[in-house]
Amino acid sequence: MAARGHGAARRWAVVAALVAVLATLPALVGALPAGDEPMSAPGFRTAVLASERVGFSGYAESAGGLALPVTDQLTSVADLLSDRTTMRVWWRGTSDNRVDVVTPSGERDVHSDGSGSWAWDYESQTATRTTAAPLAQPAAPDLLPSSLGRRLLSEATPDELSRLGARRIAGRDALGLRLVPDAASSSVSRVDVWADRATGLPLQVVVLAKGARLPALDTRFIDLTLARPPSSVIAFEPPSGAIVRRAAPSDLLQEAARRLRPIPLPDSLIGLSRRQLDGVPDGIALYGRGVTLLTVTPIPDRLAAGLRQALSQAPGAVVKDGDISVAAGPLSLRLYSPPYVGAYLFTGTVTLAALAGATKEIPALEAGWLR
Repeated sequence: MAARGHGAARRWAVVAALVAVLATLPALVGALPAGDEPMSAPGFRTAVLASERVGFSGYAESAGGLALPVTDQLTSVADLLSDRTTMRVWWRGTSDNRVDVVTPSGERDVHSDGSGSWAWDYESQTATRTTAAPLAQPAAPDLLPSSLGRRLLSEATPDELSRLGARRIAGRDALGLRLVPDAASSSVSRVDVWADRATGLPLQVVVLAKGARLPALDTRFIDLTLARPPSSVIAFEPPSGAIVRRAAPSDLLQEAARRLRPIPLPDSLIGLSRRQLDGVPDGIALYGRGVTLLTVTPIPDRLAAGLRQALSQAPGAVVKDGDISVAAGPLSLRLYSPPYVGAYLFTGTVTLAALAGATKEIPALEAGWLR
């Protein structure tokens, strides 16, 4: 009996050892060196952009370091870009996906389809329908490394790109690609994108502002399965008894579309060419390319007063002669108040010095610019 008991103990010890080894396998696999591949930076960028068709599911985590000013228009954006966000995702395509934002107090799900998205808040039992818009505020799905990586690389030129080697992310070999914008006015120092070696799917994106040591944004997958999830996981219908709402358009965009007359803004600003975007009100101008972008919006006095108060209280705000400038990582904002009427709001990934120069290149707002 003693001999049999001793043998059983040895067998259980072996089983326990095997369980311990199996439990540590994911960590061990993640620590293995990643296999690199002799692929050019432009060639790998092409593979990354083609990953739009890759289906997957998993968990991602985004850490933002942007101390944005809090206003009625920017509250949700400020929370998203200044904190840590944990996301669970099921992705069948750019217009067929689900992203759940998981917090200690609850969960908020975003179900995207071809014409917009549903946001479901479990805590308040509220379903909010949002239609697709060309200048919508950033939301959790925009922070996924897969979406963000493709977007930031979409307009990069070969001269702006270089290879970084390889690393392991979410248990997969990832090849690195660095983007250094060539526009002198850009406030972005570099963007590092690590993408899956086999599919080109971006697995991690790190954005660094000029003069900064810590990333303004670091988003990565921590668990990933490369398989197209079933459509039933993504489809959404508001449950019985839920509060159903429709999201109101941004106050700034709504006011611009309703009241502003088109202003003859220049074809280029601080060396950045103006670009057209379908659905954007004529009173708003967009300049730049890739990761260096600038928007110029004429603001009525009613909205300018609220923005002026909020921006003046933001960390690091510079107030001079009624003009207010704020930098949050690579994002810069300036509320410029020319004499007599209205104001201009400049926002973008350009330096504050560039924004100061931009105010000298725009026309004065005259009486009658409001409808």
